[in-house]
Amino acid sequence: MMIILLYFPRMSSLKNVLNFQTGLGVLANMFLLFFYTFIILGHRPKPTDMISCQLAFIHIVLVLSGSDIWLRDIFESLNIENDFKCKTTFYINRVMRSLSISITCLLSVFQAVTISPSTSLLAKFKYKLKKYMICVFFFIWSFNLSLISNHIFYAGAFINVSVTNQMKVTKFCSLFPMNYIIRALILTVTTSRDVFLVGVMLTTSAYMVIILFRHQRQCKYLHSLSHPSASPEKRATQTILMLVIFFVVMYWVDFIISSTAVLLWMYDPVILSVQKFVMNVYPTITPLVQISSDNRIINMLKSLRSKCHQIF
Repeated sequence: MMIILLYFPRMSSLKNVLNFQTGLGVLANMFLLFFYTFIILGHRPKPTDMISCQLAFIHIVLVLSGSDIWLRDIFESLNIENDFKCKTTFYINRVMRSLSISITCLLSVFQAVTISPSTSLLAKFKYKLKKYMICVFFFIWSFNLSLISNHIFYAGAFINVSVTNQMKVTKFCSLFPMNYIIRALILTVTTSRDVFLVGVMLTTSAYMVIILFRHQRQCKYLHSLSHPSASPEKRATQTILMLVIFFVVMYWVDFIISSTAVLLWMYDPVILSVQKFVMNVYPTITPLVQISSDNRIINMLKSLRSKCHQIF
């Protein structure tokens, strides 16, 4: 009895944390989405603005689909059966997770190519990437939508674990039992993709850090000693390192938890809640880091603040 009394407060507190995280992540990413959309449509956008705009949209859907809030309410209002609801929610969440790592990798590669010296090999791809950006987006979305399509067959409405041997992943949804070979094959393909993309991100991020430090060392005599604040190059380096560290650590913790659960075919409700929290850390932190490091957003917020002071 004492264990049950201790268990429910813990679950309640975890649920409150997840709800707060969801609200913060959605609001921050919606702000970025509207900002980058406005910049792309009305002003001269930076080459990375379109990528960041897509990443903000992906993170909004990822956070909401992982929290089981919006889709559940929509499906209940439309009187859609639980099996279709579960398959749709599970598929959307897995696709958004896959797109998050793919678009983040693309952003890292594009930044590395953009800041490359004109004498480097990567500089040759600078204009080609800009020219074929739409084609790259189309390929990434098509590849991920088709790769994750197998998840539709193994997800459905929760019935009875003792009878069907389903693994419960949400309050109403579960995974159907699958052949061990199929399970290992899916895990191998997913792991190979993730290792490749994370490897590319780490390589390009290390390359960017080297370029920025080299540039900072060349320009150190141009910076006055009377200005102790960090240079733009140093701030950019810190931003890159922060995003890469957050992504790599949180993504692999999430991947280890989910992979272990699938291989052992066992999900504890507390572990599932912790996984949801870990999975949403990167989508929540990313817009906050981007907002605090983009001078256009900072200047806009300062301008709005000064106008509010004048009005009131």
